[in-house]
Amino acid sequence: MKISTKGRYALRMLLDLAEHQEQGFISLKEIAERQHISKKYLEQIVPMLNKSNLLRTNRGNRGGYMLAKLADNITVGEVLRATEGNLAPVSCLEYSENTCKLANNCATLYVWDGLYQVICNYLDNITLQDILCHNNEYIGSDYCI
Repeated sequence: MKISTKGRYALRMLLDLAEHQEQGFISLKEIAERQHISKKYLEQIVPMLNKSNLLRTNRGNRGGYMLAKLADNITVGEVLRATEGNLAPVSCLEYSENTCKLANNCATLYVWDGLYQVICNYLDNITLQDILCHNNEYIGSDYCI
């Protein structure tokens, strides 16, 4: 599995919003400048994040974007599923029912299923707040609870 630029930039965008949440709605231009990401590229990511209820949008003079939930309620797994789709390492695990005709006799299915479980467990247990706290500890900034 390889995470695309779309997934990586979406995570950076949401982290930027989490880091600056006290400023209210933030324009894509500000995020693009701080994150060194094309505004046009962010515009392509926004609909995916809106559809997944990760963003709140406000139009008009004070318009922009903010997180739809608290940073400690948004996981990396949610963000990547919103932009990348299913995180399954093989196609036969993409749906809740495995319809592969070889599934019952597949010698390697348990390997791929185990990998999938590890990926989901890991990514679903890291929140935006965890990343901000880790970054602050690494840089030596604010204390996080």
